[in-house]
Amino acid sequence: MTPNIFAPASTPAFAIRELAVFVIGITGVIFFLVAGLTAFTLVRFRRRRGDDGREPAQVYGSVQIELAWTVVPLLIVVVLFLVTARYIYAIERQSPPPDALEITIVGHQWWWEIRYPKLGIVTANELHVPVSDPARPTPAFITLQSADVIHSFWIPQLAGKMDVVPNKTNRVWIEPRQPGTYVGQCAEYCGLQHAGMLLTATAHSQEDFARWVAEQRAPGRDEAGARAGRERFASLACISCHTIRGTPANGVFRPDLTHLMRRSTLGAGVIPNTPQMLRAWIDDPAVLKPGALMPAMKLAREDLDAVTAYLLTLN
Repeated sequence: MTPNIFAPASTPAFAIRELAVFVIGITGVIFFLVAGLTAFTLVRFRRRRGDDGREPAQVYGSVQIELAWTVVPLLIVVVLFLVTARYIYAIERQSPPPDALEITIVGHQWWWEIRYPKLGIVTANELHVPVSDPARPTPAFITLQSADVIHSFWIPQLAGKMDVVPNKTNRVWIEPRQPGTYVGQCAEYCGLQHAGMLLTATAHSQEDFARWVAEQRAPGRDEAGARAGRERFASLACISCHTIRGTPANGVFRPDLTHLMRRSTLGAGVIPNTPQMLRAWIDDPAVLKPGALMPAMKLAREDLDAVTAYLLTLN
């Protein structure tokens, strides 16, 4: 789904659209008024054949005109300020209900770490939340942190943009009203792969979200036939950066791989999560995502095949 602030699917996004339409309406009226007067002036007072070239009568001052172009813009600015402040206050001062879903999202160069502290779930780049029932609202409150530089969290159809700043915690909340997958993007330049720092948010029905939670909380499972790949993976430096629950891999610097194959993309949305792409990513990520901080493994062909086969079993 293409990001579009005019197709909101969450309570804060609906409020932002209302404000945007109000501001566009006022500025649109101003634009057409000024453009209309400019066009009228160009036509009405254009130079005509037969004009003697003398300067027309000049107006050297008008109290009424001076008051008009001072007071009217001032009133417009005051109205825009008050309306904007009202919407910002309504969004920013929302308090989480006792059963609100708490999520922590950490921005890294160039991917998103997503934690569900109360559920014991850690994933990456793909946010999952339940659809809110109007009779019993279940918003998701997101704590935003950065592990390195300034990023900016923005899923236009769910909420407004919020900066992710090192050594500072910001908060944003979303309340999807309908199921679907919504695309987000880091909206603050953060380095070479800023444009390749995508994010998707999937809003599930309550039943589907409960099923997703159960799947994510289950221990990682790999097939017996992947033993060689598992042992090869455990011998590599990968285990210092990545976590796979139930294995020696307990790194915290890069995405948790416990349920890797339940994700639809790799590299924060840069490539689809397919066997061919996964193999290419393990071999040399920089070919697919220039500047990626994951080093090129450059494994022997048989080792690369074995590690890929192992990771493909992580459901």
